[in-house]
Amino acid sequence: MDGKGSDVKDLALADKGRTRIRWADAQMPVVGSIRERFTKEKPLRGLRLAACLHVTSETANLARTLAAGGAQVRLCASNPLSTQDDVAASLVVHDGIEVCAIKGEDNDTYYRHIQMALEGGPHVTMDDGADLVSVLHSRKRELLPGIIGGTEETTTGVIRLTSMAREGVLAYPIVAVNDAMTKHFFDNRYGTGQSTLDGIIRATNLLIAGLKIVIAGYGWCGRGVALRARGLGAHVVVTEIDPVKALEAVLDGYQVLPMEEASKIGDIFVTLSGNKHVLGRRHFDQMKDGAVVANSGHFNVEIDIPALEELAAGRKERLRDYVDQYTLPGGRRINLLGEGRLINLAAAEGHPAAVMDMSFANQALSVEYLAKEGKGLKRQVYPVPAAIDREIARLKLESMGVRIDTLTAEQRTYLSSWSEGT
Repeated sequence: MDGKGSDVKDLALADKGRTRIRWADAQMPVVGSIRERFTKEKPLRGLRLAACLHVTSETANLARTLAAGGAQVRLCASNPLSTQDDVAASLVVHDGIEVCAIKGEDNDTYYRHIQMALEGGPHVTMDDGADLVSVLHSRKRELLPGIIGGTEETTTGVIRLTSMAREGVLAYPIVAVNDAMTKHFFDNRYGTGQSTLDGIIRATNLLIAGLKIVIAGYGWCGRGVALRARGLGAHVVVTEIDPVKALEAVLDGYQVLPMEEASKIGDIFVTLSGNKHVLGRRHFDQMKDGAVVANSGHFNVEIDIPALEELAAGRKERLRDYVDQYTLPGGRRINLLGEGRLINLAAAEGHPAAVMDMSFANQALSVEYLAKEGKGLKRQVYPVPAAIDREIARLKLESMGVRIDTLTAEQRTYLSSWSEGT
């Protein structure tokens, strides 16, 4: 096709992208089985869908699945550095899906692409960080009456959307895909754990063994990065504001410190909190020479980059593709990775396809659920239905050749009755 309605880097990259998409597809059997059913049943027929997601090979297989179900899909990037340009081109050329995403796009282009994805008026939105929902509620309110519902992929987005619902400003129901057990247990822990370290190593080629890695935030993502860093021989330090999570980190065998203290001893810092300025000027002032700073939370606000720019006063040098070195007064150097954006997507390829298989199965089945039930839902944030979560786990186990037990009639009666006592 000619790419009309799309804005990608180079359509000539399409064949390379198709190869990458096929490779990921082979590791995504659950999404593949859903696509096979969608092709036959067309449960999304006539549905217009606007998706603001990381444009990767895994996302491509989700988009292909939604299109197979009958949806008209428009896709834009949820992060300026996460797009795989060859994948974007392949979706346009080989699958007829409109894509507006270019790796490295500036802020104006990023928001222009979001608005392009909304052209025509979607019935369902898919978001990763809630930027698309925010644009709808602030600049495109005339489209809101036509929307049945939406989905949200990540913790940061769920927090924002829950806040909107609590304040009574959310205009349509959202399914929090991020909170499905088959998403956050696996995607956040194993996917983020592996891909974050992958991004740091690709960007720097540092030996992780023996280094002190400071992890800001011990949620599911932080747990995963801590686990993988320890596996590579790092000494792991965790910073937290939640006493329960901090206690868990201690019992998991990690050193727990306030960032004020951790900033003096860390070699690599990774933010995964979902909050603003977790690393700020007071921390930069104490970091050792050569400290590496990276973010694996959704937005680049976790690191106070303007403060780092101010401290360096223009003494900034691009040393490697994803390494900006800031030289501070006195000669200390701090290395910022991937411009403070998601390091696993800025410098690497994001989560392995095998784990995104479950996350995107949740997305596909949640869209199907919204197509059927969305008009009857209230304007609030909903969990993924438990039946969908269990079905995805069942399909994943089946694809791995793993069988599990089932309850006997006697056991079902025992669990559902109080009459037998102990």
